Amino acid sequence: MAKRLLQGNEAVLLGAVKAGATYFAGYPISPSSEILMAASVYAASHPEFRFLQEEDEIASANAIIGASLAGAKSFTATSGPGFSLMQEAIGYAHKLRVPTVFVDVQRVGPATGMPTMPGQGDILQTRYGSSGDYTSIVFYPSSVAECYEYTIHAFNCAEESESPVILLSDAFLGHLNEVVDLDTIQVPVVPRTLEPLASGHTRLFSGVATYPDGEPATADGDEFIRQYEESKALRLQVAERYAFYEYGWNKDSDTLVIAFGITRRIAQPLAPYFALFRPIRIWPVLQDQLREIAARYKRLVVIEGSDGQYASVVERVLYRDVYRVPLLGGRMSLEAVREGLDRIGLLPRELAETAVS
Repeated sequence: MAKRLLQGNEAVLLGAVKAGATYFAGYPISPSSEILMAASVYAASHPEFRFLQEEDEIASANAIIGASLAGAKSFTATSGPGFSLMQEAIGYAHKLRVPTVFVDVQRVGPATGMPTMPGQGDILQTRYGSSGDYTSIVFYPSSVAECYEYTIHAFNCAEESESPVILLSDAFLGHLNEVVDLDTIQVPVVPRTLEPLASGHTRLFSGVATYPDGEPATADGDEFIRQYEESKALRLQVAERYAFYEYGWNKDSDTLVIAFGITRRIAQPLAPYFALFRPIRIWPVLQDQLREIAARYKRLVVIEGSDGQYASVVERVLYRDVYRVPLLGGRMSLEAVREGLDRIGLLPRELAETAVS
């Protein structure tokens, strides 16, 4: 495949296909709809790939769970309000240990919010959106090529961890067009090992706490803890093999910028003045890597498209205060970054003079 101009949302679909996905169910919602449309077009010429446009996001989430249990690598794509509607199904998939992928192309919320404007306000929801305790694995690319690459990783990680994995994007990244050569991105594909339904033995699929033989265990705390710790240990073990991050820019600076997804691209002009830590695996938090790198710097600045969601995580992990540059209301731009740095007294003089000129 030669170099081609590709959109971020289209790259997600191609990454899913490369990972072996054969089932997509979804409901159109900005700014993720191109993934649904691309899946529809692909299914029309590839009968082995099944496509279902559902009546809403609740049905879509449950459809991909069922498809995965039936033997297909499956996924859906949504945004904001749709992702909120999927939370109960995501918790159900965690309980049943179902490998599947949820793509959340973020926009400004809450509620309907600003449907065509980028945001990063779903960071905490990807970790704590459903009820109860569970271990989320979440990736967030920052380029069109990475949308393709980390979609494959998301499917691989779902298979290995026996859990739903979330791929984050946003309105800018999903609609970004870049020239890419997908042949240069080589990611081995993890095959499906989970036996499908009707494989010759009894399996139970219940959101209720049960013993392995299917008897209810709703009053047995020891059994609940055993199953929870088993699932948690597996997911944390698998996540360690996907500890993706970027550390760069001016490492000799005394200030470390933490940015992810599209904000890392927006903040690129800061490269001569600050060091950069970009988490790609958002959850579980890259706490060992973050602690080691952050210890080298006098100041930490988190630039993100929310009112401090990831900044609060960094403070909890590091036990130290961080400077915050929230990019709100869809104002994810270099101008907004400059204004934010100026407010906290950390705008480099050269950037200030460039803004004035």
